[in-house]
Amino acid sequence: MESFNVVILGCGSALPTMKHQASAQLVEVRDKLFLIDCAEGTQQQLRKAKVRFGKLGHVFISHIHGDHCFGLIGLISTFGLLGRTAPLHVFAPIGLKPVLDMQLQVFCQHLEYEVVFHAVDTTKENVVYEDRSLTVTAVPLAHRMPCCGYVFREKPLLPHIRRDMIDMYGIPVSEINNIKNGKDWVMDDGEVIANSKLVTPANPPRAYAYCSDTAYMPLLHESLRGVTTLYHESTYSTEYENMADKYMHSTAKQAAMVARDAGVGTLVLGHYSSRIECEEKLLDQAKEVFENTILSNEMMKIQV
Repeated sequence: MESFNVVILGCGSALPTMKHQASAQLVEVRDKLFLIDCAEGTQQQLRKAKVRFGKLGHVFISHIHGDHCFGLIGLISTFGLLGRTAPLHVFAPIGLKPVLDMQLQVFCQHLEYEVVFHAVDTTKENVVYEDRSLTVTAVPLAHRMPCCGYVFREKPLLPHIRRDMIDMYGIPVSEINNIKNGKDWVMDDGEVIANSKLVTPANPPRAYAYCSDTAYMPLLHESLRGVTTLYHESTYSTEYENMADKYMHSTAKQAAMVARDAGVGTLVLGHYSSRIECEEKLLDQAKEVFENTILSNEMMKIQV
């Protein structure tokens, strides 16, 4: 099966701590690399993860709070120092564009590559990126400013070839792609070998959803159906639910309610408040609602 992994670069919230970095994640899909959010220190975290900077071509920013985007201009500058020539595509709410333009003018006047800005409409669910194997969809979230999550979905995969049947009927290698795409095989004597005999069903497409930051949204699960792995912010434990309401964040229990209602495979908790001394409490509260829940941590690699 092709690779589909997520590396947690930072899973803390706004206040810096000695325990966690602020928000950033790396998504690897079939050898393509995508960065979600880019807080301070993201460059160092990418180095720790042994990421080749030249392979990173797309950055998705969820919203314009510093703990999600303060590291972007530094990363852009470093790319320039390393001699980058390939474009860098930045997907973000439109409000980031004038800020980024100003920073580029002040700090990065002589870049040898283009920074291409893609404005993301945070008010509706919409596909913001697509290639032959993947779509990335922006999903509206409820925060104190325009904010969205991102859902990375594999496109439907081709079926698996049955090597035993290919060999038995002497089908040439040059026909393999045609067989995968649904073609029957016709023998020299005219006998038709049905495609269903030559293949086994494809693996179900996988999907990864990143939802941070957001207040609890009772209908969010409707946009997350079919998601294999969900990262949902869990800034607070239940006893701080009033603060979650005030600052438009979620508790771990609320994150679990979204995961349960969406029928996801695995829930990953993160964006921990500095008030939370023991994250196991968050895990326990989430598991009361959705058992297949894990805590994120820096440098954790998750197979979607």
